[in-house]
Amino acid sequence: MPDLGGPLAPGATIGMMGGGQLGRMAAVAAARLGYRVHVFTPERDAPASQVSAATTLAEWSDHAALARFAAAVDVVTFEFENVPGDALDLLAGLVPVAPSPAVLRTSQDRIAEKTFLAEAGVATGPWAPVATREAAEGAVAAVGFPCVLKTTRLGYDGKGQATLREAGDLAPALARLAGADGAFRPLVAEAFVDFACEVSVIVARDRAGAIALYDTVENRHRNHILDLTIAPARVAPAIAAAAEDAARRVALAIGLVGLLCVEFFVTRDGRVLANEIAPRPHNSGHWTIEACAVSQFEQQVRAVADLPLGDPARHADALMKNLIGDEIAALPALFATPGLVPHHYGKAEARPGRKMGHVTRLFPRDSLPAEAEIAAAFQPAL
Repeated sequence: MPDLGGPLAPGATIGMMGGGQLGRMAAVAAARLGYRVHVFTPERDAPASQVSAATTLAEWSDHAALARFAAAVDVVTFEFENVPGDALDLLAGLVPVAPSPAVLRTSQDRIAEKTFLAEAGVATGPWAPVATREAAEGAVAAVGFPCVLKTTRLGYDGKGQATLREAGDLAPALARLAGADGAFRPLVAEAFVDFACEVSVIVARDRAGAIALYDTVENRHRNHILDLTIAPARVAPAIAAAAEDAARRVALAIGLVGLLCVEFFVTRDGRVLANEIAPRPHNSGHWTIEACAVSQFEQQVRAVADLPLGDPARHADALMKNLIGDEIAALPALFATPGLVPHHYGKAEARPGRKMGHVTRLFPRDSLPAEAEIAAAFQPAL
C-alpha cells in the first residue's frame, strides 16, 4: 500500500467511499480543517455529495472510475462497511487507504468478526456458524433457544436476521435468510443475551499508534434502529472501564488507523460482551459534535490525514435522538426550541425506518435528566 508520507497539507483531498450522512458530517469536519472531500458513490444527490468538493458517481465494480478517483485524492477512507472489499483492494494499490481493506473485511463478515474478537481476548455471547443448511439445526441447538439467526454479511438496523423462539421457527427463517433454492448463504446463530443495557465505545488510532477513546455511552433501540444515545452511560465505573479497555484492545489487535466503534451488551450480572464492530463513525457518536471539542468525525479526519489526534474529553453530558422517517417533519419546531441542536441529513424522501436526521441536547456535566424526564428533553416548542 502506498505510504502517506506525513501529515496532509491544507488543500489536500480526502477520498470518501460512500455518500451517506456519516460521510456528510465527516466532510463538514474535514472542511473546517482545510481539506476537500471527494465522494465515491453510486447514489445520485447523496447526503455527503451535497457538502463535498467533488463526487464520482459510479458503481463499486467500475474499475476505471475507481482508478480515476484514486488519482484525484490523497488518501481514502470509508463511511460505511458495505463497500466491496475488492474495490478497496484496488484503491489500496494506488493510494493510502485507512482503515485498511483487512479491517473492512473483518467487520463485513459476522463469523470473521466474532472469530477476531475471540482471538483478541474480547468476550462475546455464545454463537455458532451455519455454513450449510444441514448444519443449521446443530448450530441452533448449540446456542439454545431463544436465539437470533443472522446473515453473515450486509445486515444492519435489524435487516438480515430472524428471531428463533422454538424449533419450528428455523425452517422459515432459513428460507428467508439463506434462500429457499440455489446456493446457501452463510449464516450465524447467536444466543439471546439477557442484557441490562447496550453500550458502545468509539476509539481512534493514528498511524503512530496513539489512541483516543470517547466515553462509554448507552444506546436504546426501537424497531432494531438506534433511537436514543445517553452520554455518558449510566453504568458502574468498572463496566465503563471494561468496555473502554475492550475497545482499546480491538483497535490494537486489528491494526486500526482511523476510527472504530465497538457495541456491547452489559448483562444483568455485570459482564461486558462485544456484539459488533464498525470501523467508521457511528450513529452512537453523533453527540460528540456538540459535547466534545473534537467530534468523532474530526477524529476520523485527523487519523486518516496523519494529524495528531484531538482530545476526546466530554465537556457536557448529552442526549442524542435519531429522527426516523416522518419524525423529520418536527424539524421546524425543533429549530425553534432553545437547547435543541437538530441536524438534517439532506435526504429528500422520508421513508419508514430511514434515518433522516438527529437532535442533540446538552446538559452540564453530571446533570443528565432522570429517566422519566428524558422524553421531555426533546419536546419541541409549540
